[in-house]
Amino acid sequence: MAELTTRRGLISQVETCLVFILTCFLLVTTETWETAPAVAESPEIKLFGKWSTDDVQINDISLQDYIAVKEKYAKYLPHSGGRYAAKRFRKAQCPIVERLTNSMMMHGRNNGKKLMTCRIVKHNPLQVLVNAIINSGPREDSTRIGRAGTVRRQAVDVSPLRRVNQAIWLLCTGAREAAFRNIKTIAECLADELINAAKGSSNSYAIKKKDELERVAKSNR
Repeated sequence: MAELTTRRGLISQVETCLVFILTCFLLVTTETWETAPAVAESPEIKLFGKWSTDDVQINDISLQDYIAVKEKYAKYLPHSGGRYAAKRFRKAQCPIVERLTNSMMMHGRNNGKKLMTCRIVKHNPLQVLVNAIINSGPREDSTRIGRAGTVRRQAVDVSPLRRVNQAIWLLCTGAREAAFRNIKTIAECLADELINAAKGSSNSYAIKKKDELERVAKSNR
């Protein structure tokens, strides 16, 4: 009988200790939750540490999926080193400023000069670039139909990805040709080309070529 009483006393003491420990643990965790610091927000990614992508508007709805400039495509530098040529159409996911810098590395003597092209592009804000690409991409083109003996031209619509590709190529070609044997630097020529194309001015090489392509396509409808 005495052993049973002693055992019950020990069990009650153990239960009291467990309740005390559990109460202390709950008090400590509650204080920790109350005093936990707020999670720091990730800093905004700005191109070259200057230009924010949040305010960039892509007004042409057909090109919104092909001009990669906002949210997950935002970069500090247009030099991601991605394998965009490994799979067909993957270059549509390449940040648009990086595509411009890569296109500036044409032709042979300019190959591999990525840092130089980054410095050339560094002074051009994003919204002007987006507007220039929208205005410079031809909406209609002509293709060859038939065999060697009887070939004719037929007007066709241009896909959104092709419009972006063509616009970037025309802008870079215009800047490169304007800078050749000219006192102006290629950075200044690229800035002039982008500004004129964004305005839709006929002084832009890309705008003139786009109008010429659309005029030829119209005559071949």
